[in-house]
Amino acid sequence: MLIADAKDNLPGRLIELRGVSKHYDSDAGPVPVLLDVDLQVDAAEAVALKGVSGSGKSTLLHIAGAIDKADRGTVRVCGVDLGSLNLREQTDFRARRLGFVFQFFNLIPTLTALENVIAALEPLGGTRASRQQSAAAALQLTGLDHLLDKYPSQLSGGQQQRIAIARAVAKRPAILLADEPTGALDAMTAARILELLDTIRKEVHCAVVIATHDPVVSHYVDRVVRLEQGVLVPELAEEANLAT
Repeated sequence: MLIADAKDNLPGRLIELRGVSKHYDSDAGPVPVLLDVDLQVDAAEAVALKGVSGSGKSTLLHIAGAIDKADRGTVRVCGVDLGSLNLREQTDFRARRLGFVFQFFNLIPTLTALENVIAALEPLGGTRASRQQSAAAALQLTGLDHLLDKYPSQLSGGQQQRIAIARAVAKRPAILLADEPTGALDAMTAARILELLDTIRKEVHCAVVIATHDPVVSHYVDRVVRLEQGVLVPELAEEANLAT
């Protein structure tokens, strides 16, 4: 069994961004990345965030994931105003409420598949036996329960991404944030990973936000939005279908 559900007493709207703007400094002056972005994501909803490279997709995920802070606007996630949190509170919030999946798997090469997932559960406390049980259950959910003792170097790219997903969902997060999760995979493996994310969303009952430039992702989500020059716009169903 996975660890105790982290979604008790949460609002129906898990992500609510209002008027969010962000810029980065450069030698030539401030570079705007996000401009007055509004985004809402409900419980168990799957949303694709599309845009070309450099459009601000990762920045938006980092702000929603309490990794970065907006320059302006309101960011409420799981009912919490992220702008009110200090660094320690941000870290605790991420550990308990959010799961992250990245294009590059960020696995620890000296740990086995099981140990990589267990390590992600360390900040939550509990006994080692309970963490091991939760990690094993997450790997079973991702279809890797027969590879618990394998090291990342012994696994394919798709298998490593499944470990990364297991690491993210072992704590049953309220929200799963995936940044280009298929970017380093071939088309067939990417489709299997997207199917897995859809299955996990229904099994764990978490919201999923996928930042991507892959048009195929549109088939696996409830809604598609697009970043254009820092502005978030909805993508019409016809446009999503034409893109695929």
